[in-house]
Amino acid sequence: MSGESLRRIAVLAGHNVLLRRRDPAHFVSYLVMPMVLMLIFKGMLGEATQAVTGLLVMFSVLSMADVATASLTERTWHTWERLRATRARIPEILIGKALPVFGVLVVQQAVLLVFGVLAVGMRPAGPLWPLALAVVAWCFALLCVGTAIAAVVRSQGELSTLCNIAALSVSALGGALVPYALMPSWAQAVAPISPGYWATTMLQAAVRGDVAGTAGPAAVLAGLGLVAGAFACWRFGRGWSRTVAL
Repeated sequence: MSGESLRRIAVLAGHNVLLRRRDPAHFVSYLVMPMVLMLIFKGMLGEATQAVTGLLVMFSVLSMADVATASLTERTWHTWERLRATRARIPEILIGKALPVFGVLVVQQAVLLVFGVLAVGMRPAGPLWPLALAVVAWCFALLCVGTAIAAVVRSQGELSTLCNIAALSVSALGGALVPYALMPSWAQAVAPISPGYWATTMLQAAVRGDVAGTAGPAAVLAGLGLVAGAFACWRFGRGWSRTVAL
């Protein structure tokens, strides 16, 4: 990647950092709500790791709406064509918009994990770097999938509906709300199709200090992210994102 390309990405990222700072409401709500629910779920389940990792997965999926909004707002504000008229290429535009959101996702998950340790009673075993790997892999998958969603939906209403349904479905089928062993047999059979299954499995393995158990799901999520990111670049490049329902 050339220096000029990096400069264009830096300018776009700086602009989107400013937009994130002006509207922190979702970030704050997606921190406070899971913190409260973690304490409640810990009392119900008696298992801190399940409560912390499950709710982290659920609310990080809800955060995909913020990821998609980063691109969708350019279309609803009718500024997407201005971006396309610059020298910035599609991957540069998407990376510039994605980097600040990636930072927000990492901070969100790091804060929730720290809260889980200090307030909920989760006790990580072994080194902490598997947890860092798990957070990065999950954030990367969320970022790419959220960007791909932005290339498909036509309005904020569609985006909110899709992300809300996805959050509950991915979390429930992935074993984020109840332990995998307690799920019905049919749900256990279809669970691996849910990214939430791989995220929950990965995070719980990282808490146990299981490096192999963390690396496998991380590779699956990284592959999902690469496929979704490639689709997003192709779809935006085709210009299909220009028609937006207001």
